[in-house]
Amino acid sequence: MKTGMLARFAVGAAIAGAAFAARAQDLDRPLLLVASSKAAGFYSRAVMVVMPKGGEHVGFIINRATRTTVASAFPEEPDSAKVAEPIYLGGPRAAQSLYAVVRHDPGEGSRRLFGEVFLTVNGSTLDRIIRESPSEARFFAGFTMWNAGELAEEIARGDWLTAEPDEALLFHPKPDAMWSGLVERTAIVTR
Repeated sequence: MKTGMLARFAVGAAIAGAAFAARAQDLDRPLLLVASSKAAGFYSRAVMVVMPKGGEHVGFIINRATRTTVASAFPEEPDSAKVAEPIYLGGPRAAQSLYAVVRHDPGEGSRRLFGEVFLTVNGSTLDRIIRESPSEARFFAGFTMWNAGELAEEIARGDWLTAEPDEALLFHPKPDAMWSGLVERTAIVTR
């Protein structure tokens, strides 16, 4: 009980400055998506980071840790044992592909998500991150994609709440508590 309260407080504090909206606006920049309480199925209780890609949107779930570790996924790579955290399920597409999110530009094949947060899918860059700075990254398998107009429709329908993406949430130490804390915070902000 005490841990749950602390986790909710930590999530609430991390997003205290974020302004939530349930409108389809500013879809031309990265967003944090929080599944509404009516969401069911695969995206139930999901918290995502989403970015535009042409007319489409690409994103990944940030609060769904798996039981799979980098070491168990790549047992032939001795450096993979350096990664303490599990792999997170980013989404249903290309779930067999691994990528990393880091707090600095890791180099070749990387893309800035927002602020100083970068994403890389480049194999040699992933290997270097695992070898040299495994605790500075979060590893994901899979992603989610929306065709042109789909995300705007889902937001307008009330499927997603939106906010500014936040580095603290992306690397939150207790991702299981993230969704409920964000939904509670949203209820307070929108009253």
